[in-house]
Amino acid sequence: MSDDRPTHTPKDSHYARLRRAHRDAKGDGAPRAARADRAPPKPGRPAPADRVRLYGLHTVEAALGNSKRTCHKLYATRNALARMDLDVQQVRCPVELVEPRFLDTELGSEAVHQGVMLEASPLPSSGLAAIGNARLVLVLDQVTDPHNVGAILRSAVAFGAGAVVTTSRHSPQESGVLAKSASGAMEYVPYVQIGNLADALDTLTNSGFTTIGLDSAGDAILEETFRGDRIALVLGSEGKGLRQKTRETVQALARLEVPGAIRSLNVSNAAAVALYAARRFIA
Repeated sequence: MSDDRPTHTPKDSHYARLRRAHRDAKGDGAPRAARADRAPPKPGRPAPADRVRLYGLHTVEAALGNSKRTCHKLYATRNALARMDLDVQQVRCPVELVEPRFLDTELGSEAVHQGVMLEASPLPSSGLAAIGNARLVLVLDQVTDPHNVGAILRSAVAFGAGAVVTTSRHSPQESGVLAKSASGAMEYVPYVQIGNLADALDTLTNSGFTTIGLDSAGDAILEETFRGDRIALVLGSEGKGLRQKTRETVQALARLEVPGAIRSLNVSNAAAVALYAARRFIA
Protein backbone atom coordinates (compact mmCIF):
# COMPACT_ATOMS: atom_id res chain seq x y z
CA MET A 1 0.00 0.00 0.00
CA SER A 2 1.40 3.42 -0.91
CA ASP A 3 2.30 5.94 1.77
CA ASP A 4 0.56 9.25 0.91
CA ARG A 5 1.76 11.09 4.02
CA PRO A 6 3.41 14.49 3.37
CA THR A 7 7.20 14.64 3.41
CA HIS A 8 7.08 17.55 5.93
CA THR A 9 5.12 17.56 9.15
CA PRO A 10 2.33 20.16 9.57
CA LYS A 11 4.56 21.89 12.15
CA ASP A 12 7.41 22.20 9.65
CA SER A 13 5.07 23.56 6.99
CA HIS A 14 3.71 26.13 9.42
CA TYR A 15 7.15 27.47 10.26
CA ALA A 16 8.19 27.42 6.63
CA ARG A 17 5.17 29.58 5.77
CA LEU A 18 6.06 31.99 8.56
CA ARG A 19 9.62 32.32 7.27
CA ARG A 20 8.42 32.99 3.72
CA ALA A 21 5.94 35.57 4.96
CA HIS A 22 8.68 37.29 6.95
CA ARG A 23 10.96 37.43 3.92
CA ASP A 24 8.17 38.79 1.72
CA ALA A 25 7.38 41.48 4.28
CA LYS A 26 11.01 42.59 4.20
CA GLY A 27 11.24 42.34 0.43
CA ASP A 28 13.98 39.81 1.03
CA GLY A 29 13.08 36.90 -1.19
CA ALA A 30 16.45 36.91 -3.01
CA PRO A 31 19.14 34.39 -2.06
CA ARG A 32 21.21 35.57 0.86
CA ALA A 33 24.47 35.85 -1.09
CA ALA A 34 22.84 38.08 -3.72
CA ARG A 35 21.23 40.59 -1.37
CA ALA A 36 22.14 44.19 -2.08
CA ASP A 37 21.84 45.37 1.53
CA ARG A 38 24.96 43.59 2.79
CA ALA A 39 27.43 45.93 4.46
CA PRO A 40 30.36 46.83 2.18
CA PRO A 41 33.87 46.10 3.44
CA LYS A 42 35.26 48.81 5.68
CA PRO A 43 38.68 50.18 4.69
CA GLY A 44 41.40 50.57 7.26
CA ARG A 45 43.34 53.67 8.17
CA PRO A 46 46.34 54.52 5.98
CA ALA A 47 49.77 53.73 7.36
CA PRO A 48 52.34 56.51 7.76
CA ALA A 49 54.05 57.26 4.46
CA ASP A 50 57.35 55.68 5.49
CA ARG A 51 55.89 52.49 6.94
CA VAL A 52 53.99 49.35 6.01
CA ARG A 53 51.53 47.51 8.22
CA LEU A 54 52.22 43.80 8.31
CA TYR A 55 49.69 41.41 9.81
CA GLY A 56 49.11 37.72 10.35
CA LEU A 57 51.01 35.43 12.70
CA HIS A 58 53.53 33.95 10.24
CA THR A 59 54.12 37.27 8.50
CA VAL A 60 54.81 39.18 11.70
CA GLU A 61 56.94 36.43 13.24
CA ALA A 62 59.14 36.33 10.13
CA ALA A 63 59.46 40.14 10.04
CA LEU A 64 60.46 40.30 13.71
CA GLY A 65 63.14 37.71 13.04
CA ASN A 66 64.60 39.53 10.02
CA SER A 67 67.55 41.71 11.03
CA LYS A 68 67.20 43.67 7.77
CA ARG A 69 63.68 44.77 8.74
CA THR A 70 63.30 47.94 10.83
CA CYS A 71 60.38 47.40 13.19
CA HIS A 72 58.63 50.35 14.86
CA LYS A 73 55.72 49.02 16.92
CA LEU A 74 53.90 45.74 17.48
CA TYR A 75 50.18 45.71 18.23
CA ALA A 76 48.85 42.39 19.47
CA THR A 77 46.07 40.76 21.44
CA ARG A 78 46.98 38.63 24.43
CA ASN A 79 45.87 35.54 22.55
CA ALA A 80 48.07 36.36 19.55
CA LEU A 81 51.11 36.87 21.78
CA ALA A 82 50.47 33.52 23.40
CA ARG A 83 50.12 31.79 20.01
CA MET A 84 53.40 33.28 18.80
CA ASP A 85 55.06 32.38 22.11
CA LEU A 86 56.69 35.81 22.20
CA ASP A 87 58.55 37.17 25.19
CA VAL A 88 57.56 40.84 25.15
CA GLN A 89 60.88 41.77 26.73
CA GLN A 90 62.74 40.23 23.79
CA VAL A 91 60.77 41.96 21.03
CA ARG A 92 62.95 44.58 19.35
CA CYS A 93 60.28 47.30 19.25
CA PRO A 94 57.57 48.65 21.59
CA VAL A 95 54.59 46.32 22.12
CA GLU A 96 51.02 47.46 22.78
CA LEU A 97 48.27 45.09 23.89
CA VAL A 98 45.05 45.78 21.99
CA GLU A 99 41.60 44.34 21.41
CA PRO A 100 40.70 42.73 18.06
CA ARG A 101 38.35 45.58 17.18
CA PHE A 102 41.28 48.02 17.25
CA LEU A 103 43.02 45.99 14.53
CA ASP A 104 39.77 45.72 12.57
CA THR A 105 39.58 49.52 12.53
CA GLU A 106 43.23 50.04 11.64
CA LEU A 107 43.46 47.37 8.93
CA GLY A 108 39.92 47.20 7.58
CA SER A 109 37.27 44.52 7.80
CA GLU A 110 38.79 42.29 5.09
CA ALA A 111 42.24 41.91 6.68
CA VAL A 112 42.76 38.49 8.29
CA HIS A 113 45.09 39.85 10.96
CA GLN A 114 44.90 36.97 13.48
CA GLY A 115 45.24 39.46 16.30
CA VAL A 116 48.59 41.01 15.40
CA MET A 117 49.92 43.97 13.41
CA LEU A 118 53.48 45.24 13.01
CA GLU A 119 54.33 48.74 11.85
CA ALA A 120 57.68 48.51 10.04
CA SER A 121 59.77 50.17 7.39
CA PRO A 122 59.70 48.63 3.92
CA LEU A 123 62.62 46.33 3.21
CA PRO A 124 65.60 48.02 1.55
CA SER A 125 65.37 47.97 -2.23
CA SER A 126 67.83 45.73 -4.03
CA GLY A 127 69.02 45.32 -7.59
CA LEU A 128 70.05 42.26 -9.55
CA ALA A 129 73.21 42.05 -7.47
CA ALA A 130 71.01 40.56 -4.73
CA ILE A 131 70.80 37.36 -6.80
CA GLY A 132 74.42 36.57 -6.02
CA ASN A 133 75.35 33.00 -6.91
CA ALA A 134 71.77 31.73 -7.00
CA ARG A 135 71.12 29.08 -9.64
CA LEU A 136 67.35 29.56 -9.90
CA VAL A 137 65.33 32.80 -10.09
CA LEU A 138 61.82 33.83 -11.05
CA VAL A 139 61.09 36.82 -13.28
CA LEU A 140 57.59 38.34 -13.40
CA ASP A 141 56.44 40.31 -16.43
CA GLN A 142 53.83 42.71 -14.99
CA VAL A 143 52.06 40.28 -12.66
CA THR A 144 49.85 42.77 -10.84
CA ASP A 145 47.76 40.85 -8.28
CA PRO A 146 49.45 41.02 -4.84
CA HIS A 147 47.82 37.72 -3.86
CA ASN A 148 49.43 36.00 -6.84
CA VAL A 149 52.81 37.64 -6.24
CA GLY A 150 52.64 36.71 -2.56
CA ALA A 151 51.93 33.08 -3.43
CA ILE A 152 54.82 33.14 -5.93
CA LEU A 153 57.18 34.49 -3.26
CA ARG A 154 56.11 31.68 -0.96
CA SER A 155 56.82 29.06 -3.64
CA ALA A 156 60.16 30.72 -4.43
CA VAL A 157 61.26 30.24 -0.83
CA ALA A 158 59.93 26.68 -0.70
CA PHE A 159 61.90 25.63 -3.80
CA GLY A 160 65.05 27.59 -3.00
CA ALA A 161 64.88 30.32 -5.66
CA GLY A 162 67.46 33.05 -5.16
CA ALA A 163 65.19 36.00 -6.01
CA VAL A 164 61.91 37.12 -7.51
CA VAL A 165 62.55 39.83 -10.11
CA THR A 166 59.79 42.13 -11.29
CA THR A 167 59.27 45.57 -12.79
CA SER A 168 59.00 48.74 -10.73
CA ARG A 169 55.83 49.66 -12.61
CA HIS A 170 52.78 47.45 -13.10
CA SER A 171 53.66 45.22 -10.16
CA PRO A 172 52.63 45.39 -6.50
CA GLN A 173 54.73 47.33 -4.03
CA GLU A 174 55.38 45.95 -0.58
CA SER A 175 52.16 46.02 1.44
CA GLY A 176 50.26 44.18 4.13
CA VAL A 177 48.23 42.28 1.53
CA LEU A 178 51.35 41.19 -0.37
CA ALA A 179 53.20 40.20 2.79
CA LYS A 180 50.21 38.29 4.21
CA SER A 181 49.80 36.37 0.94
CA ALA A 182 53.52 35.53 1.06
CA SER A 183 53.12 34.25 4.65
CA GLY A 184 56.54 35.52 5.70
CA ALA A 185 58.37 34.74 2.45
CA MET A 186 59.23 38.40 1.83
CA GLU A 187 61.72 38.14 4.69
CA TYR A 188 63.60 35.23 3.08
CA VAL A 189 63.91 35.95 -0.65
CA PRO A 190 64.89 39.23 -2.36
CA TYR A 191 61.98 40.94 -4.12
CA VAL A 192 63.95 42.77 -6.81
CA GLN A 193 62.21 45.56 -8.74
CA ILE A 194 63.93 46.84 -11.87
CA GLY A 195 63.14 49.50 -14.47
CA ASN A 196 63.56 47.65 -17.76
CA LEU A 197 62.74 43.96 -17.93
CA ALA A 198 64.43 43.29 -21.27
CA ASP A 199 67.69 44.76 -19.98
CA ALA A 200 67.41 42.65 -16.83
CA LEU A 201 66.91 39.50 -18.90
CA ASP A 202 69.99 40.36 -20.97
CA THR A 203 71.96 40.80 -17.74
CA LEU A 204 70.78 37.42 -16.50
CA THR A 205 71.74 35.79 -19.80
CA ASN A 206 75.22 37.34 -19.60
CA SER A 207 75.49 35.99 -16.04
CA GLY A 208 75.01 32.43 -17.25
CA PHE A 209 71.24 32.02 -16.81
CA THR A 210 69.10 30.23 -19.35
CA THR A 211 66.04 32.50 -19.58
CA ILE A 212 62.84 30.57 -20.26
CA GLY A 213 59.47 32.21 -20.81
CA LEU A 214 56.40 30.19 -19.87
CA ASP A 215 53.67 30.25 -22.49
CA SER A 216 50.77 27.80 -22.76
CA ALA A 217 51.25 27.86 -26.54
CA GLY A 218 55.03 27.39 -26.41
CA ASP A 219 56.49 24.94 -28.93
CA ALA A 220 58.71 23.12 -26.43
CA ILE A 221 57.91 21.30 -23.20
CA LEU A 222 59.47 23.11 -20.25
CA GLU A 223 61.83 20.30 -19.24
CA GLU A 224 63.25 20.17 -22.78
CA THR A 225 64.48 23.77 -22.55
CA PHE A 226 66.60 23.39 -19.42
CA ARG A 227 70.26 24.12 -20.15
CA GLY A 228 73.33 24.81 -18.03
CA ASP A 229 73.31 25.16 -14.26
CA ARG A 230 71.45 28.49 -13.87
CA ILE A 231 67.79 28.95 -14.83
CA ALA A 232 65.55 32.02 -14.89
CA LEU A 233 61.84 31.24 -15.27
CA VAL A 234 59.84 34.12 -16.75
CA LEU A 235 56.08 34.34 -16.18
CA GLY A 236 53.63 36.77 -17.74
CA SER A 237 50.71 38.75 -16.39
CA GLU A 238 47.42 37.20 -15.31
CA GLY A 239 45.52 38.25 -18.43
CA LYS A 240 47.89 38.91 -21.34
CA GLY A 241 50.79 36.64 -20.46
CA LEU A 242 54.26 37.59 -21.66
CA ARG A 243 54.64 40.86 -23.53
CA GLN A 244 56.00 40.69 -27.07
CA LYS A 245 59.32 42.30 -26.11
CA THR A 246 59.77 39.74 -23.35
CA ARG A 247 58.97 36.88 -25.73
CA GLU A 248 61.66 38.18 -28.08
CA THR A 249 64.24 38.55 -25.31
CA VAL A 250 64.05 35.18 -23.53
CA GLN A 251 66.15 32.36 -24.91
CA ALA A 252 63.28 29.86 -25.04
CA LEU A 253 59.49 29.75 -24.88
CA ALA A 254 58.10 26.67 -23.18
CA ARG A 255 54.83 25.22 -21.98
CA LEU A 256 53.91 23.10 -19.03
CA GLU A 257 52.82 19.70 -20.29
CA VAL A 258 49.37 19.19 -18.76
CA PRO A 259 47.15 16.24 -19.73
CA GLY A 260 43.81 17.70 -18.61
CA ALA A 261 41.15 19.60 -20.51
CA ILE A 262 42.32 22.92 -19.03
CA ARG A 263 45.66 23.75 -20.65
CA SER A 264 46.68 26.83 -18.65
CA LEU A 265 47.15 27.47 -14.94
CA ASN A 266 46.90 30.45 -12.66
CA VAL A 267 50.27 32.22 -12.71
CA SER A 268 51.08 31.35 -9.10
CA ASN A 269 50.28 27.67 -9.69
CA ALA A 270 52.33 27.66 -12.88
CA ALA A 271 55.25 29.17 -10.99
CA ALA A 272 55.15 26.43 -8.35
CA VAL A 273 55.06 23.63 -10.96
CA ALA A 274 57.86 25.21 -13.00
CA LEU A 275 60.01 25.75 -9.90
CA TYR A 276 59.59 22.10 -8.94
CA ALA A 277 60.69 20.93 -12.39
CA ALA A 278 63.66 23.32 -12.53
CA ARG A 279 64.82 22.41 -9.03
CA ARG A 280 64.91 18.72 -10.00
CA PHE A 281 67.04 19.58 -13.05
CA ILE A 282 69.68 21.69 -11.28
CA ALA A 283 69.81 19.68 -8.04
